[in-house]
Amino acid sequence: MFQDEGAWIAIGISLLFVVVGLVMHRVIVKVLKQPAPDLEPKDKT
Repeated sequence: MFQDEGAWIAIGISLLFVVVGLVMHRVIVKVLKQPAPDLEPKDKT
């Protein structure tokens, strides 16, 4: 199984998807944990 070049390509792409998924998860969790922005308009005077 691991002697075929296609198997190594498939394993590499799968690992890449797992790493990208973990990074995206961390970024999304970090964004969601930030406090909500103040939506009230500020006076310009």
